[in-house]
Amino acid sequence: MIEPTVGRIVWYRPSEQDREIMVIQGDQPLAAVVAYVWNSERVNLTVFDHTGAYFPRSSIVLNQSDQPCTTSPSCEWMPYQKGQAAKYEALEREKSNA
Repeated sequence: MIEPTVGRIVWYRPSEQDREIMVIQGDQPLAAVVAYVWNSERVNLTVFDHTGAYFPRSSIVLNQSDQPCTTSPSCEWMPYQKGQAAKYEALEREKSNA
């Protein structure tokens, strides 16, 4: 699990209501910045649509699993971030086994 912190970048999966006010092209996720951390499962975001316009979103579910989130709206870590976290965890396990 990656602990959310202010300033981190996540992918935002919009709700149907978001699609009515934001410019969203296809299924590509939207970029978002964590503005506030409620806990490891919920964050406030500044979301950027596909034109770069920004929208605040409060108490958004942070999906930490590898399964698609059925809750809409939601956000998730980018694959690169997940890969880096997995490498870090592997190094920590190596150190504790040594």
